[in-house]
Amino acid sequence: MSIDTKLVEKAITEAELQTSGEIRVHIESHCPSDVMDRASVVFSALKMHKTQARNGVLIYLSTQDRKFAILGDGGINAVVADDFWQSTYDIALPLLKDGNWTEALCRTLHSCGEQLKAHFPYQKGDIDELDNTVSWGD
Repeated sequence: MSIDTKLVEKAITEAELQTSGEIRVHIESHCPSDVMDRASVVFSALKMHKTQARNGVLIYLSTQDRKFAILGDGGINAVVADDFWQSTYDIALPLLKDGNWTEALCRTLHSCGEQLKAHFPYQKGDIDELDNTVSWGD
């Protein structure tokens, strides 16, 4: 099943209109290691740890290996509840199992925006610190 990149990028933009948090989506065919380890490598490669408030979120999907992860930076993890990421992950899981990757990513992005606005609300004049395009691996 394919991924509608335009819909995912639109969902990134909409989510970021609710929060000063910075959200990226990275998709690749294969995950060469543990999914959280790989997400951490991608997070660093995309320089997501360089946001002013340390409020970056990476949504990682490996389509062939069917691996999925959500990774937040230290600024977020310092203030959110313990089940914050799991509840967002649980929204996507049934859609991912069905191979509906576009919908899973869009719903995950919507949930991230909704939840992050409580701790990192959008401010007028907010500067978009990270690219809103989907990044692709091999």
